[in-house]
Amino acid sequence: MRRDRFDLMHGTLLFVCIAGLSVVLLTEWPRPAVAVAQGGERALERELQNQARTTLLQRLYGPVEDLRQQGKMANALLKLDELERTYPGEAHGLMLKGEILAGMGALEPAAASFAAGVRRNGDYIDAKFPLSRRAAVSRLVADGLPVIIEGTRRNPESRDLGLALKNLRYLQSRLAGGCE
Repeated sequence: MRRDRFDLMHGTLLFVCIAGLSVVLLTEWPRPAVAVAQGGERALERELQNQARTTLLQRLYGPVEDLRQQGKMANALLKLDELERTYPGEAHGLMLKGEILAGMGALEPAAASFAAGVRRNGDYIDAKFPLSRRAAVSRLVADGLPVIIEGTRRNPESRDLGLALKNLRYLQSRLAGGCE
């Protein structure tokens, strides 16, 4: 069998590819250990960031929590409104507002506030999250859903009840493990 230029070219190309691949594999081999170490550092940074955020939120919203636990719901809402001016759209504030409104018996605005808070940060319905509000959201869904459904049956044209039902269904699906 005779070898021509075409065979030599393919043989050379095959040799270069194998040599290049072996060089890449030999030089890249220790890198996965470095990547694992960097991943561990990222996890540590994420954990520290979560702890710092939790501490800050507890410090900022501590007076609101104290007023709520003392039963001074109106004062807690006023203090929360002051904080919302400084930190607009903060998920923790929305969740606290939902708890306060639910405690006052205002189901529709409580559902809207809880839904907005969960949309901003879904960790609040995670049972492992340090600031979890899963129990309060579950209680609102369990208590409020039958009331809102009955209200929409009596008054199907009410947009407020329809929106409250939509928010409660959203919260129910998130509690069941659904995503947005």
